[in-house]
Amino acid sequence: MKFGIRIPSLKKRISARTSIKRQIVHRAGLKMPKGYGWVRNPEKYLYNKVYNKTSFDIFKLLKKLFK
Repeated sequence: MKFGIRIPSLKKRISARTSIKRQIVHRAGLKMPKGYGWVRNPEKYLYNKVYNKTSFDIFKLLKKLFK
């Protein structure tokens, strides 16, 4: 589990936007309503919830500093 600053990855950011799986799910209309991630994959939901509480994004930190 990551604690502290998340290190951004341009490669992962691009691949997440252009993945075949994402395109199929979105075009087929199989998206879940916001907040229902626990229905689709409970383990991933719990992991992401803990991860997002224990780490923070460097870009959000910079945005707050220069706002």
